[in-house]
Amino acid sequence: MQDIKRQLKGKVEISNLGKIHWLLGFEIQCDQDAHTLSLSQKSYIDSVMKRYGLEDAKPLSTPMDPSAQLSKSHSPSTPQEYADMQDVPYREATGSLTYAVIRSHPDIAYATTAVSCFNENPERVHWEAVKRIIQYLKGTIGWEITYSTKVKDLEGYTDADGSTNEDCHAISGYVFLIDGGPVSWSVKMQEIVALSTTEAKYIAAMHAAKEALWLHSFLGDILRPLNSATTLYCDNQSAIALTKNDQFHAHTKHINICYHFIRYVIQNGSLCLEYCPTEDMTADMLTKALPSPKVKHFASALGLHPA
Repeated sequence: MQDIKRQLKGKVEISNLGKIHWLLGFEIQCDQDAHTLSLSQKSYIDSVMKRYGLEDAKPLSTPMDPSAQLSKSHSPSTPQEYADMQDVPYREATGSLTYAVIRSHPDIAYATTAVSCFNENPERVHWEAVKRIIQYLKGTIGWEITYSTKVKDLEGYTDADGSTNEDCHAISGYVFLIDGGPVSWSVKMQEIVALSTTEAKYIAAMHAAKEALWLHSFLGDILRPLNSATTLYCDNQSAIALTKNDQFHAHTKHINICYHFIRYVIQNGSLCLEYCPTEDMTADMLTKALPSPKVKHFASALGLHPA
């Protein structure tokens, strides 16, 4: 480390600020005794609450009400309704939440994606959903992403759900973890309308497989070559069977050939797709709104822990 600093100093002007505490808006805590590294955005979340006048709001235990159905039918349709929303900073708020999602809060990824669909024409019910996410962040402001000494190789979880979307497009979600902490996660609407749960989860697994290959290669470059296949967990036995069987079945023969990419990844040994029960599917939190007990359970599985 000292040699690297010396070489850098020979090229550019640098200052030694001592042990790292802040980086790109992250608060970083290194516990050398416990051998853990924790990342949080407490200051950023606090600023978001103040910006939208929610510093005194009641903390909530879920980022989204599981019984709520956000719909475009709620959007303004009369001049009075448009005027009522004119001064509401809806886009700014969803942008602020998106920044928290991509940095340190995968637990609000689905909720933020859901409310962002109404950026063009939001109504009060949508604005209340945005404020709920901020109130959830207030209740979990002390949570941190923690990487521990419990050494675990790269592993991923993939899931999909389309039962809650009015346009019938399923939501794909995946998360990859190293040493108990997340390093990559995503929530996206699928390009096509899947005709079955198997098809939706198969497509989600294909997208996760592409990310797994990239992470496998990247980690091999910066650390050491990874000889073992990356484990990807899926909670659908039919989807797993489809990746191992190159025969087209009656219910899946219409799937575009591009989605069968995952078969070749598994055949060449780069990826190992394994079954995971739904109650242990960490990516479940990325595809739907969940009740409080499940939110806490999966947030912990995502590597988020109270400080």
